[in-house]
Amino acid sequence: MHAVTADEWSRLGGASRGSEVESGISYNPFVSHAFLSSLEESGSVSAETGWLPRHIVLRDPEGDLQGAMPAYIKSHSMGEYVFDHAWADAFQRAGGHYYPKLQYAAPFTPATGPRLLVRPGPGAEAGRRALAAGGRSLCTQLGLSSAHATFVPEAELAAFEAEGYLHRTDQQFHFHNDGYDNYDDFLATLASRKRKQLKKERRSALEGGIEIEWLSGADLSESVWDIFYEFYIDTGNRKWGRPYLTRPFFSLIGERMAEDVLLIMAKREGRYIAGAINFIGGDCLYGRHWGCVEDHPFLHFEVCYHQAIDFAIAKGLKRVEAGAQGEHKLARGYLPATTHSAHYIDHPGLRRAVADYLAREREDVAHIGAVLTEHGPFRKSGPETGSEGE
Repeated sequence: MHAVTADEWSRLGGASRGSEVESGISYNPFVSHAFLSSLEESGSVSAETGWLPRHIVLRDPEGDLQGAMPAYIKSHSMGEYVFDHAWADAFQRAGGHYYPKLQYAAPFTPATGPRLLVRPGPGAEAGRRALAAGGRSLCTQLGLSSAHATFVPEAELAAFEAEGYLHRTDQQFHFHNDGYDNYDDFLATLASRKRKQLKKERRSALEGGIEIEWLSGADLSESVWDIFYEFYIDTGNRKWGRPYLTRPFFSLIGERMAEDVLLIMAKREGRYIAGAINFIGGDCLYGRHWGCVEDHPFLHFEVCYHQAIDFAIAKGLKRVEAGAQGEHKLARGYLPATTHSAHYIDHPGLRRAVADYLAREREDVAHIGAVLTEHGPFRKSGPETGSEGE
């Protein structure tokens, strides 16, 4: 990222808060220069971690940056949240070499955001296609097996598909803020039984004198980062064995993008005992990592989901995206949302097999999403029955 200035990068649609007005693309903090450069400078992404930065840039004849795509040469498939392990295993059993591969992504971040970042204007769509084609050409030049764009906005799919990429879908759970004035407004849209359940859950989470604090901007001191990093390490060690982000990463984002960061922290008897880091986009709150040093019933749900809804409503944000997977989010007002990725595979045989698999997978994802939405917590049309007693 040091090869492109922060000022150049900020002119690309979605990469800075000022970009929304001209591009119409909401700001996404994970493709900002601050976030991506902090990953590199902290050593969180590097050749040693299996994420070698190889970003693709598009410049005009005068040398001005017209587009860019965050890209990494990968020696594994960890930290991506769109799983292709079965593809890799099948190809390698057949005698091929799946790794290294090319990944277009915000590393370790299962959040949809621009991958084909371009300057706004009449040439924007041509720029997107040029970037997608550039990634495909890089695969050929370097002898890479494939290229994978994960968590792609639906509006970018046409450019990828025009350049021969295959379309994949998956599912997350997102909260949608329908102009609520407060959390009680949101609760009023739920079925009576679900409403009672969430009220009881929130009361239980804060028993024992637990208090919640929202920390952002100047609140993000080094001592606060030390505490949160302890939470992060504890969860990482238990869930996947090796946390991806280094301690210097948190200091760097605290210096460069503190107003885009929200720590939701739980405190008991004057001591922080749990917390979750969120990033604030142009119209969305993105929940990322959680950790704790004390276990309390329902505290995870309170810190990661309910408080995120409270913040989004208070700040007028349209959505909360609380990370990958998790059907337990459905009962807490997060509905199924389809996510998209695009995959270029060089080997004809592997490409055919994957294309056939993806066609069936897209049907399954759509069916499951429809079923889950039907069984969501929201009140169905018509009068409710039963007493409130809440």
